[in-house]
Amino acid sequence: MAAPEAAAPGAGALRQVGRLFVLAATVVAMTFRRPFQVRELIQQFWFIASVAILPTALVSIPFGAVIALQVGSLAKQLGAQSLTGGASVLAVVQQASPLIVALLISGAAGSAICADLGSRTIREEMDAMEVMGVSPIQRLVVPRVLACIAVAVLLNGLVSVVGVAGGYFFNVLMQDGTPGAYLASFSALAQLPDLYVGELKALLFGFIAGVVAAYRGLNPSPGPKGVGDAVNQSVVVTFLLLFFVNLVLTVVYLKVVPAKGA
Repeated sequence: MAAPEAAAPGAGALRQVGRLFVLAATVVAMTFRRPFQVRELIQQFWFIASVAILPTALVSIPFGAVIALQVGSLAKQLGAQSLTGGASVLAVVQQASPLIVALLISGAAGSAICADLGSRTIREEMDAMEVMGVSPIQRLVVPRVLACIAVAVLLNGLVSVVGVAGGYFFNVLMQDGTPGAYLASFSALAQLPDLYVGELKALLFGFIAGVVAAYRGLNPSPGPKGVGDAVNQSVVVTFLLLFFVNLVLTVVYLKVVPAKGA
C-alpha cells in the first residue's frame, strides 16, 4: 500500500490564512443579521476605550515630538525649515496616528479579547452555544470587532490632535520654529484626503486587530498554556498584518491621490 503523500510545505499556514479570511467574511456578513448585540457592543466599546485611551494619548506625544524634531532638523539642513510643519503633520496624520492606535488596541484590547474567547473555548462554552442554536461569532465576535473599529477610528482623531500639538510645541520651543510658518506650511501641503486615508487606515487596522484576536481566541491549543500562546500569536500576527496593509494602502494612496499643487 502506498504511503500517504506528505503535506506540501506551507500548507498549514495557507489553511490558517484561509480560515482567517473566512472568519473575517463571516463577521462582515453577521454584522447585518438580527438580533444585534447592542449591550455587548457597548460593554466592549467601554472596556477597549478604558484600557487604550490613556496609553495612546501618552505615546502620541513623544511620537509626534520625535517626528517634528527629526523632520525639523533635516529641513534645516536643506534650507527648507518653513516646510517643517506640513511634513511632520502629514507624517503624523497619515502614518503614525493609525499605527499607534492599532498597535495599542492590539496589545491592550486584542490580547484581552483573545484570552477571553480562548478561555471560553477551552471550557467548551462555544460548543454549548452552538448546541443551543446560538452563533458564537454573532453573539461574541461581532460586537468585539465592531468595538475595536469604533475605538480605533475615534482614537485616531485624538492621536492626530495630540501628536500635531506635541510636534508644534517641540518645533517652536526647541528648534526656534516660527508658529505662523508651521501652520502655513501645513495648510499649503495638506488636503482632506490625507485625513480620510488616516481614518480609513484606522478603521481597517481596528478590524484586523479584532478579527485576528478573535480567530486565535476561537482556535487555541488545549489547556491554559494554549490560551497564553494564542494571545502571543495574535499580537505578533496583528503587528505583521498591520505593517503590510499600511504599506499597501500608502502605495495605493500616493498613486491615486495627487499631491496638493501637483
